[in-house]
Amino acid sequence: MSGSEQDSELTAAVAELAVAGRVAFGGVGIVGSLLPETEAYQRVAAAAADHPEEVRQQLDHLLATAEPAGRVYAATLLEQLDPAAGRAAWTAMRADPAELHTATGCVLDSTTVGEYAAERLAGA
Repeated sequence: MSGSEQDSELTAAVAELAVAGRVAFGGVGIVGSLLPETEAYQRVAAAAADHPEEVRQQLDHLLATAEPAGRVYAATLLEQLDPAAGRAAWTAMRADPAELHTATGCVLDSTTVGEYAAERLAGA
């Protein structure tokens, strides 16, 4: 894959995360289908290994502009790239009252970004 194809794929994945409606890190439902946002998360995570600086800039942008689920994906990825920056992102999101939809297997749930961030910080 050429550099421009990789850039295009990263741009598309980041755009998908920006409008993500649900956080799911694995398959959802009885058949375990991957949501488009989960696939996008996985593409950005894969790109981070080869292009950490470019991905970091994209994550900072997502943290500032994305829908709630996109911000959670961005903070999760940031935590993998730079644990201190990830912790700072979670800390900043603790007061965020935005509704967040999650999925784990067949279980759909909702919480707030702030509650999710507090759980991540408590588990860190």
